[in-house]
Amino acid sequence: MQFSSLQRLAKQGVFASLVTFMAACMQQTECLQPVTPNQSNSTIKQSNFAQTFAILNEGFETGSKTSYTVGNVTLSSGSWQFDEALLGNLSGDAKSGLVSARLRNAGSLTMLFDKTAGTGTVSIKHAKYGTDANSTWELWVSTNGGTSWTKVGSTVTTSSSSLSTVSFTVNQTANARLQIRKTDGTSSRLNIDDISIGDFTGGGTGGGGDATTPPNTTSIHLTMGNPSGAVTNVNLPNNYMMEKPQYVHSYNSSQGKPNWVSWYLASNWMGSAPRQDDFRPDTNLPSGWYAVTNTDYVGSGFDRGHNCPSADRTASNADNSATFWMTNMMPQAPDNNQGPWEKLEAYCRTLASQGNELYIVAGSYGIGGTGSNGTFNTIAGGKITVPNRTWKVIVVLPNGTNDVARVNSSTRIIAIDMPNAQGIRANNWGTYRVSVDFIESKTGYNILSALPTSVQTAVETTVDNGLTQ
Repeated sequence: MQFSSLQRLAKQGVFASLVTFMAACMQQTECLQPVTPNQSNSTIKQSNFAQTFAILNEGFETGSKTSYTVGNVTLSSGSWQFDEALLGNLSGDAKSGLVSARLRNAGSLTMLFDKTAGTGTVSIKHAKYGTDANSTWELWVSTNGGTSWTKVGSTVTTSSSSLSTVSFTVNQTANARLQIRKTDGTSSRLNIDDISIGDFTGGGTGGGGDATTPPNTTSIHLTMGNPSGAVTNVNLPNNYMMEKPQYVHSYNSSQGKPNWVSWYLASNWMGSAPRQDDFRPDTNLPSGWYAVTNTDYVGSGFDRGHNCPSADRTASNADNSATFWMTNMMPQAPDNNQGPWEKLEAYCRTLASQGNELYIVAGSYGIGGTGSNGTFNTIAGGKITVPNRTWKVIVVLPNGTNDVARVNSSTRIIAIDMPNAQGIRANNWGTYRVSVDFIESKTGYNILSALPTSVQTAVETTVDNGLTQ
């Protein structure tokens, strides 16, 4: 079933029972589980977003492949050959929807059809299966129907059990097909999901390298746009896109904090999972980059301030834990973080619980904030910049579909800009409301870049005056 159909049926509540899913048990006691229809709306929306925005996208949400034996599978994009690979939906499978591809040994995924209109940027999500060891894999391209293949870019090492995105520049004007090869040859398992293939739009031909323009993304968290045009490119360390299932952010390696973090919030992201409090360095950062540690904030007088809040991700322990990567933190004055900032976070969850869905972007700018120990420009020996201001933009929509198309001059959009300082703990967050245009003028970002220009003009000049609690 196509995900657009699943989304429609789920919203209408017409699932009276599950469609029986018969799966064969594989070696290593791996058995697929039935896909249940009561998955979170966020999962369904994410897959629908992928179908809408990718030039050619494969999210592995259709078709059936329950064993590692070589075989062909008809997916939404066309026919693929799976060798030492299957479609997995176990709890250990990292996936953005309900299913992802799982490879082992020297497994491969091969397109059995050509992508026409040339091939430009290819982005692929990847993660290791559960607690398995790291895997390595490569992307190969063929322009002669699979007779011969050329490697694209560098070998990728997958070391995290959370999905992250890697991008390749293929830049072939000819029709092309792709192949993903697991190269370590070990029994460690590798998940692949959400392959997006863009058209060729100009430049040199031939394979190799990372993308230097914003890649297509299947993340629901960027539905309203990519504010700074962030890309997953180690040569752009101060605008480096990090894409997690729970949120997406632009990381600034020079400042040791995110430029911005973007996430989707609806009631199904909120549950009963306890706060994990497992602050830790982000192992998804490129090799050689400094990874901020929990102890870098000790004695600084600043809170480890969440951009995407812990309480916005309580549907599972894993979701909550993901908010404690240090790449989600900024040095925040305690009176800011524990005062109006926290009150606005709570108000957003109230709106979500009242039948709304929210698209939120948060960040900081400027240098020099005042914490409980005084004013500082940096902490941790200069590794982390202390911002002067903290900001947030929130698009509020009633639950529905086609969210970008539903934004208009009547849509509630909250934008706030707060001083990163003490003495504001008791203040109402509403006193810090500004226009989206104001924040864009301070940061240089195009925060709602996915909206048509005419809509941006209509909604970004106004200042919200709605309820604050």
